[in-house]
Amino acid sequence: MSDSVGEFVTPPPAEPGDRVAVIAPSSGAATVYPDVFDLALERLRDRFDLDPVVYETAEADPDRLRENPEMRAADVHEAFRDPDISAVFATIGGDDQIRVLKHLDGDILRENPTRFFGMSDNTCLASYLWTRGVVSFYGGQLLNQVGVSGEFPEYTDRYLRRALFEESVGELEPAAEWTDDAVEWGRDDYREASPEYEPTDGWHWDLPDEQSGETVSGRLWGGCLTVLQWVLATNRGLPDPEALDGAVLALETSEELPSDDEVRRILTCVGERGLTERFDAVLVGRPQTRNREREYSDEERERYRTDQRTAIREWVRAYNPDVPIVFDLDFGHTNPTAPVPIGGCVEVDTDERSVRFPGA
Repeated sequence: MSDSVGEFVTPPPAEPGDRVAVIAPSSGAATVYPDVFDLALERLRDRFDLDPVVYETAEADPDRLRENPEMRAADVHEAFRDPDISAVFATIGGDDQIRVLKHLDGDILRENPTRFFGMSDNTCLASYLWTRGVVSFYGGQLLNQVGVSGEFPEYTDRYLRRALFEESVGELEPAAEWTDDAVEWGRDDYREASPEYEPTDGWHWDLPDEQSGETVSGRLWGGCLTVLQWVLATNRGLPDPEALDGAVLALETSEELPSDDEVRRILTCVGERGLTERFDAVLVGRPQTRNREREYSDEERERYRTDQRTAIREWVRAYNPDVPIVFDLDFGHTNPTAPVPIGGCVEVDTDERSVRFPGA
């Protein structure tokens, strides 16, 4: 396992007009879906007034990327080292970023802290940065979130702006509507086609009686649950257990739709590694409930949400009976989304039912 190095640092915010790096530290999809990639770049330029610099990996063939974890690590190093780059965006996730971590130089990243935006498989890099004391942002990924089809969600705009340009994300609020109805990336009318949004019912607070009225604070660690199991299995980018004392765990699941049994098994491993008992709160992202493999009924989707919530509650509480859990926050694989700071401070107020990211 890796030790955290010194105090945590939140990289300085970007400013309008700044250059930002676009890299593919996981898999490659920009060449497969150029229209989605172009839309994401246009939004960085036109909506956020940023100057995206596209690195070699972002335009590389997917097979070449998979064969070259060293090349992906080199782009991470180059983007962080460049003094003219104020933020780094991942194009997309994948399933093998764990192979990149052994090629990273933690001293380079620690000495050149830069705001990194990515999710899903980029959980690996976020956890690695955590061990080096560098705050990163789980969200703001280009193809999934910046390049979402139809009208750009105001909620995503609001929180991505804070994560980019401000010292802190501030108080998080529930989104009014959400979707996991991803428009097919290969469609000719992708830009105009809007996914079907549906109303949210807010967050779900699950609190032991003795936790009501308390405020829990700590540093956020976690990401995509499926990817965290690879971090656990390899011991790459995994903090020492003692470094997680008093931290807050962030969990969410992907379009692979892991069953409640799969969620239980992974959480059992987290618990048996002696990690679950160390967290003072757990934040759970709203789960994706369908993918492109088949049609899902509303009843199936609701059952999936309920079964996952039950599995998380039971298998977190099996190791940490008194921990407060907040379900259905807007981070992860659904849209809209708020980038949450991995390694950043978070305050969970069980009395006011609020979640705040105060910065520092």
